[in-house]
Amino acid sequence: MSKRDYYEVLGVAKNADENEIKKAYRALARKFHPDVNPDNPDASEKFKEINEACQVLLDPNKRSMYDQFGHAGMEGQGGGFSNFNTADFSNMGGIFGDLLNEFFGGGSNRFYNSPRRGADLRYDLNISFEEAVFGCNKTVDLKRRHSCTNCGGSGAHPGTGRIPCPVCKGRGTITFSQGFFAIQKTCHQCQGEGELIEKPCKECRGTGKISQNERIDVKIPPGVETGNKLKLTGLGESGEKGGTPGNLYIVIFVEKHAVFERVQDDIVCAKEISFPLAALGGEIDVPTLKGAVKVSIPAGTQTGKVFRLRGYGVRSNNGGEGDELVRIFVRTPTQLSEKQRELLLEFAKEEKDSGNSTIGASKSFFDKFKEVLGG
Repeated sequence: MSKRDYYEVLGVAKNADENEIKKAYRALARKFHPDVNPDNPDASEKFKEINEACQVLLDPNKRSMYDQFGHAGMEGQGGGFSNFNTADFSNMGGIFGDLLNEFFGGGSNRFYNSPRRGADLRYDLNISFEEAVFGCNKTVDLKRRHSCTNCGGSGAHPGTGRIPCPVCKGRGTITFSQGFFAIQKTCHQCQGEGELIEKPCKECRGTGKISQNERIDVKIPPGVETGNKLKLTGLGESGEKGGTPGNLYIVIFVEKHAVFERVQDDIVCAKEISFPLAALGGEIDVPTLKGAVKVSIPAGTQTGKVFRLRGYGVRSNNGGEGDELVRIFVRTPTQLSEKQRELLLEFAKEEKDSGNSTIGASKSFFDKFKEVLGG
């Protein structure tokens, strides 16, 4: 298989200067380094290819030979990969050694010694249906980790400090050769920090943090639903090395109500009325979350009739309020007195309903049934 052009590999022009080549190499090395792509089988080959291209183009003699004769000019010049071993990069002098040392060498534990943001916390909060509709104030108890006051978050006993890790010599990583190139792994002894605590703090046992129980006041806005998250900035765990604290996320879970259900910003409930009231009309008391409300029932009201009480729903995010929808169900009596039975028999004679009437073909029984149930 023929090799790709070195300039093409690095994505630079043939007249690219040293800084342009270094910049292109840094970007590609970060992208295709095997430690960054452990699950990508092509990363290792790609990484070897860009290293080989960079080794040639940053060496004036090799680059001159390559520009004149191409890959053929690299035979015996160390440009072929058979003589290419990244394990030797840290010991190479000149420009290429400096570049590799900058990327893979000293200071590789820079991330571990830099400020790090604290972890976010989650708290699941159960609230009632009414609390979700109108909003409320709640107090939650949780355990948070703070920087240890005894050691100032260093993890070291007061008066003592940290010492360089004897395994990685303070670098935070261990380099070893694997195949054709060097692999860097986080030091197992210091976990990448490059330092070890000489004498651990007794209060935090060397972790630099202690757990504390806290009570936090939370304001729940009106209109929240199950699954909504409230973000409390800075109330997560404290950061490390002077980093900012994380956030606390309150996840809302709304309890079911015995009477009401919520549909977006509307509240739905069902109300039973007697057959005489449905036939003759009258007034009923309807429950709402703001107290009972009088509703007029017109004569001849049927099961499934819906009355809308405007403004008795949930306050929406834009400042408006939903409505309460009251679905009527006409109650059929099951136990009749003799007088009631006689009156109904007389009514039946006047009604002249044989019970054999059917719903027209345009609206089947099941369609009518679904209408009653709100389908």
